[in-house]
Amino acid sequence: MSMSESNSAPTFTSLGLPKALLDTVTSIGYSTPSPIQTQAIPYLLQGRDLVGQAQTGTGKTAAFALPLLARIQVEKAQPQALILAPTRELAMQVAESLIRYGSQMPKLNVACLYGGAGFREQLQMLKRGSQIIVGTPGRVIDHIRRGSLSLASLATLILDEADEMLRMGFIEDVEWVLEHSPKERQIVLFSATMPDQVRSIAQRHLKNPEEIAIRARTATADTVRQRVWRVSGMPKLEALQRLLEVEPVDGAIIFVRTKAACDELADALQARGHAAAALHGDMAQPQRERVVEQLKSGQLNLLIATDVAARGLDVERISHVFNYDIPFDTEAYIHRIGRTGRAGRTGEAILFVTPREQRLLRGIERATGGRLETLLLPDAATLNAHRIARMQAKVRQVLDNTPELNTRLEPFTRIVDGLLDEGCDARDVAIVFARLFHGDTPFFAHDPKPRPERELGSRRRRSDEEAGERPRRRERARRDENMPMESYRIEVGRSHGVQPSNIVGAIANEAGLASRFIGRVKIHADYSTVDLPKGMPSEVFQALKKVRICGHQTGVTRQEGFAAGAGMRTEGRGRRRSSSAHA
Repeated sequence: MSMSESNSAPTFTSLGLPKALLDTVTSIGYSTPSPIQTQAIPYLLQGRDLVGQAQTGTGKTAAFALPLLARIQVEKAQPQALILAPTRELAMQVAESLIRYGSQMPKLNVACLYGGAGFREQLQMLKRGSQIIVGTPGRVIDHIRRGSLSLASLATLILDEADEMLRMGFIEDVEWVLEHSPKERQIVLFSATMPDQVRSIAQRHLKNPEEIAIRARTATADTVRQRVWRVSGMPKLEALQRLLEVEPVDGAIIFVRTKAACDELADALQARGHAAAALHGDMAQPQRERVVEQLKSGQLNLLIATDVAARGLDVERISHVFNYDIPFDTEAYIHRIGRTGRAGRTGEAILFVTPREQRLLRGIERATGGRLETLLLPDAATLNAHRIARMQAKVRQVLDNTPELNTRLEPFTRIVDGLLDEGCDARDVAIVFARLFHGDTPFFAHDPKPRPERELGSRRRRSDEEAGERPRRRERARRDENMPMESYRIEVGRSHGVQPSNIVGAIANEAGLASRFIGRVKIHADYSTVDLPKGMPSEVFQALKKVRICGHQTGVTRQEGFAAGAGMRTEGRGRRRSSSAHA
């Protein structure tokens, strides 16, 4: 292997990509290939094995996706490439990128396979004859075992973020897929770091691979203050409304991922009285230019935009950038926040991050060279104080404008004078007019009532670090050893090829049950048992019934009359054995 790093920046044309892909790359707005793309694409076009050490945000997805699309035979409706990713979010991101890059390949089909989604839709995608499969290890193995996915025609296997798969306990699954794939195939491995187990996979499975190492760029403007709000307690739209009321916003760009979300958010903000408009690729160029001019002139204050539509946008009055949807690519994040804090001015960048997007946040913090400042939303008292001050300022502005009092307000003067002549109190009259002016919308905000945590039975996805598809066998979250447990029977066992990690991962990922609530697992010949918390909500039990493990319906039933022991350990493969067996 040779280690290399290049500072040269040739054009995409010089890399040997076909014209259809070059046209797509140009239309997306890519101009110069990143270092990882410059070095990797020529080798991958030759069918060479490759090990790439690159952080998220260096452009690695395009580095393997573009040469992969260049070599795919779209006339052959069989799986020719498999891309393994550690999380469903990354798998979806990669699949979306492939579809976007392959937009001029009408016969191209990409199937995305991940846990937590129904098998029926995924089976339909596979039956269409998908040439490229993107998926998480557990669900890919499930499809291989049930016969719905064949690797017989596989020509390329790509492991994306291999160190994440190791950290999340998937490395044995990765090894299984490698061992069940054709002997003659191209293997591409990308990893931000190179722990021993990842390097061991490269040495055992890759043939004379080229090795490339790329450092992530950490260029963000010092004039931009970066903050992050971890989404909780209220919907993102409500949180955005609060920030727009309290933050000193002159003009702002609010970034979302999709055109549909762009239109929906613009409509919602307009309904709340904001001067807002959408900007995305489906809009005609004259319309887009008109929207930008309105933003520059002050007719609009809020621009809701997609990444592509906002590329190259330079408006001086942009004081804030809101990342309403976190970008998948850290380069996109750096580009977004670069829309503010320009020409020596200061700017504000605020990022919304949901619990399952923590991996993306970590990538952004690595790329920007530090942790983002935590943002606390303004409480109701702060928000109400701002609303009172704003209303008072509007009244003062009119009172200070004597000509306006004498002309435009003359009809209202008659109304008020008439009420005062009737003996109405002047203060009461002013209050009623303020109420009529404001309308029926409640003036004061209220803090959301605190809700007890519902980790048990919550159908919301946990963070990638906590969820993934399988909990780690090592460094498992600490469990409450005194929690009362019940034993459940699952109709899959050794004869179905089941391991404890399959059961724990399926329950944690597809039933939404935190891993620390999953107790002892015991594998029998035709069935298994698992300890789960006593008195689980009915919705969790119903979700468990729908879980599939290694392609088989669980048929989960409660072991009536049997209370499991408090000690919660996992049994199987001769490790972490339970102190007391049960059946």
